[in-house]
Amino acid sequence: MNNSSFIGIDFGTSGCRACVVDGSGAILAEHALELPAPRIHRAEVSQDPTLWWSALQRLLLGLLEKLSHVQRSTLKALSIDGTSGTVLLADSKLVPQGMALMYSDSASTLEAARITELAPDDSAARGVASGLAKTLRLLPEDEGELRVHSQSDWLLHRLLGRRAAMDSNNALKLGWDAINNEWPAWLQGLDLPKGLLPGVVPAGTPLGTIDAAMASGLGLPADLVICAGTTDSTAAFIAAGARIPGEAVTSLGSTLVLKVLSEAPVCAPEFGVYSQPFDRLWLVGGASNSGGAVLRQYFSDGAMAAMTLLIDPDRPTGLDYYPLPGPGERFPFNDPQRPPRLAPRPDDDRLFFQGMLEGIAAIELQGYRLLAQLGAPYPASVRSCGGGAANPAWTAIRGRMLGVPMLPARHGEAAYGSALLARKGVNG
Repeated sequence: MNNSSFIGIDFGTSGCRACVVDGSGAILAEHALELPAPRIHRAEVSQDPTLWWSALQRLLLGLLEKLSHVQRSTLKALSIDGTSGTVLLADSKLVPQGMALMYSDSASTLEAARITELAPDDSAARGVASGLAKTLRLLPEDEGELRVHSQSDWLLHRLLGRRAAMDSNNALKLGWDAINNEWPAWLQGLDLPKGLLPGVVPAGTPLGTIDAAMASGLGLPADLVICAGTTDSTAAFIAAGARIPGEAVTSLGSTLVLKVLSEAPVCAPEFGVYSQPFDRLWLVGGASNSGGAVLRQYFSDGAMAAMTLLIDPDRPTGLDYYPLPGPGERFPFNDPQRPPRLAPRPDDDRLFFQGMLEGIAAIELQGYRLLAQLGAPYPASVRSCGGGAANPAWTAIRGRMLGVPMLPARHGEAAYGSALLARKGVNG
């Protein structure tokens, strides 16, 4: 496989990215596209999944244009990561049945209450942010032969041209028991339609080769292996290069995602905390609604870059902010009604911006402290990925608050982690 190359694709909130790596992990090509913002109506956050499919095709075509004919011939496998907790229903031909409900949707309160009556306390399917609660809300009266899909597995299955298994990481919030590797018996109490829940395999498992017509239309090799995907934050963790218990990775994208390697699983859905298998260890983490999305509500990327040069990270503003893009939080407080706190606002935008960075850093600190209280190790070090990782002043602020070394990530993009996952899937 020394002459082989691998495609990794990351679907986030505001865009999608792709990269190709060779057998040594060196990047051969990258490409990115923006995505339309999800539709927000009160607590409901949704998106048309056909937008993802259109974007994926354009993304692949743009990526392949950056590869030579010889490089294209070396492509051996592809994997995709997507936002955790985003779900849609599709028929046997993979045609979506309505909108997808996004990870940040918090409108499934009645459905979450039904799940709470049945699910054990440590199930990641509990709470309004769970994929299972959203699935119950999506189910029509006449279910037909529908199946629930995560964002990444639906896209992968479209490339395969058929239904296949879902990765175990995305299945967690649907109720998958990762310790016993099964759909638990308590799910029967929900009277789910037969066939709604998919088969489940470990992330990176080869699912088959790409559909012949799809390969021809996109210019991909006919023997390209499609591998089960993962969640976006797990792909970012893989990309960052953390491997030892106690090593942590913070993803600073549209949202704030914390993950730390642990020797034992930790689950506390009442705080939005769950664990995913990671080789022979466990990836313990939680995801806040705070992050880059709220920063962009107030400032452009250019304005933030300019103000970053003026920040003194060693002089705190004293502003006590809890930055959120709107009402509702998942972690470290699981409160669908939690309001943003962004007052008072100084006349100086630089101070306001720094106060927001400090507020998000404080949420990060609260998150890692909570994980430690629940049984995971407090970070021995933190690597950073996502767009915010490139902000040195923010890294300094976070390092001061966390009190641990802030190490460089091997790579800062989740797409790179998905490419490594595809490589592992076919290399073993």
